[in-house]
Amino acid sequence: MLFVAPHRAMFLSGAVMLLVSFAMWALELSARAGLMPAIGWVLPPAWMHALLVTSGVFPFFMFGFLLTAMPRWQGYDEIAPGRWLWAWRLLAAGWALTVAGMLVPGIAILGLMLVLVGWGGLQRILWQVAHHGDLEALHARLVCYAMIAGMAAVLAWLGFAASGNPIWARVAIEVAVFCSLLPVFFGVCHRMVPFFSSGVIPAYVMVRPLWVMVLVVGGSALHAVLDVAGLQALRWVVDAPAAFAALWLSRQWRPVPALKVPLLGMLHIGFLWLGIALTLFSIQGVASLLGYAVLGLAPLHAIGVGFFGSVLLAMVSRVSLGHSGRKLVADRLTWGLFLGLELVVVIRVLAEVVPAGWSATVMLLAVLGWLGVFGAWATRYLPIYWRPRSDGRPG
Repeated sequence: MLFVAPHRAMFLSGAVMLLVSFAMWALELSARAGLMPAIGWVLPPAWMHALLVTSGVFPFFMFGFLLTAMPRWQGYDEIAPGRWLWAWRLLAAGWALTVAGMLVPGIAILGLMLVLVGWGGLQRILWQVAHHGDLEALHARLVCYAMIAGMAAVLAWLGFAASGNPIWARVAIEVAVFCSLLPVFFGVCHRMVPFFSSGVIPAYVMVRPLWVMVLVVGGSALHAVLDVAGLQALRWVVDAPAAFAALWLSRQWRPVPALKVPLLGMLHIGFLWLGIALTLFSIQGVASLLGYAVLGLAPLHAIGVGFFGSVLLAMVSRVSLGHSGRKLVADRLTWGLFLGLELVVVIRVLAEVVPAGWSATVMLLAVLGWLGVFGAWATRYLPIYWRPRSDGRPG
């Protein structure tokens, strides 16, 4: 049953990767807080965390969603296991080796090479689906090209693992977050949130302006370029318009009435974090222009934990329920876990502004909260992936 539909294996792999990688980060933060001896990671811990999360955890879920949803967007046949299963095996084996390579020198390079081959196999399928037929393909092609950028980020990580040159790690993070993850998450929300809302909110008008996509996605790519070029003081020029566009769009999507249906409200709350994060980046950029260093990694984690994390929990829960024949209803556990995740976001952002001596402890608290939320979520949702649909239908 695990391999009858791509989202089953991908979501399960992503959940395992999430719990393992954040458990490793919790151990590192525990050592920083003086609660246990330091661990001799092969890669610098901050780079290790960024590698596993940005290129490992989120892409598993992204592939699972896109291989399930994009064929429906494009009028494409469902993708048979024989086309994607071999690539998933390479991807999963590659990340298993990469995780082991955080403790055993040399293994991570082999792992990342397998990841690249597996990613390439899945990317070929996404390309075929995105360029299929004459249907409106803006969203499909946007996320397809963004996933190619994600593959480039893995290549940069491979360069870092092989050479130890930190510029490769910096490039990898910027490309992964701002050229891959953000465009994919935004593109999916831009297409799906108004669609889902129209079936719930009375007299709903779907708003999907192209100019918002240009400002947010284009601004995100330019943000990465400015960061790599060391021009952080100029980022506000692209971040501020993108923040305005994201906040305006969030308001146009009518989040308040959406909250009456928790499964939909979760998506609206998650999307709101994008506008908040870009606003924080704008403030940080203006402060940098004036010679002040403020907020630290708070804007980055408002995007990563707030936007990516919240939308992931909301969208994966929805897909898992809908594609297993269950009712599209967030039960009390799911809604409670989502609200707990929102508290985790606030704690992680605050960790960047508390006194320096408290930072590691507050970060550890946020990571433990993240593990608690997704650990409980996993006990509720992971069994769905190896069980037949409750309605007896295939898939």
